[in-house]
Amino acid sequence: MPDDRNQYQIIRKDARNCFVESLNDAFGIGRVHFAFATYDLSRPAGSRQTNNIHIYITVEEFLELCRKLNSGELRYMLQSKKKTGESTCLYQHLGGTSAEKLARQGRSRADKKSLSRTVQLLPGSKSDFLFVADSGPGEANAKGLIVPKFGNTPENHVAVSMTFEAFSELMLMTQIHYQAWLSAQYVAHPIQRANMQTERQTIPNMQDVHSELPAQSLF
Repeated sequence: MPDDRNQYQIIRKDARNCFVESLNDAFGIGRVHFAFATYDLSRPAGSRQTNNIHIYITVEEFLELCRKLNSGELRYMLQSKKKTGESTCLYQHLGGTSAEKLARQGRSRADKKSLSRTVQLLPGSKSDFLFVADSGPGEANAKGLIVPKFGNTPENHVAVSMTFEAFSELMLMTQIHYQAWLSAQYVAHPIQRANMQTERQTIPNMQDVHSELPAQSLF
């Protein structure tokens, strides 16, 4: 394995002058991390990356998407949209960083807005899917969700063309790695015996429970 490999990378899928990769560095905070990037090979080495967007999806939301993939629901949704010519998204996630948090981190935007990061899974015209990430100015709504305010002109845009098989590999490899990480957490931090003893003490003995019940006639 190459020494310069991203140590957190799980799997990477490339398209023309762009890629998406999944990483395991956010499992500990309950997120699955996807990094999207575009590049220009005509530029000097070290300055070839032209767009870079990081998406953090909650584990629960990610596993629900995997369920749709595993069950065949996502393939059915895709086929239905292809048949009718619909281009609406099959999946969408809105995320980002609020203006207040950016200020605390010393990374305030010039326009003082929040940073919106979105990802969409769309039916592709020349392939099965377009996995699209965008970022730009946003605003936090009443529920704290960062809503994009960049319209059709995001500051960063990455659209990765993918076959159904390539998208499946990206999702399912990431799912397996999360499950392995979670198993390792249980091994490294087993339930303490003291806690188990406490729980046992709170569970009544079934013989005692039955002895306290009034006798009932069978006739």
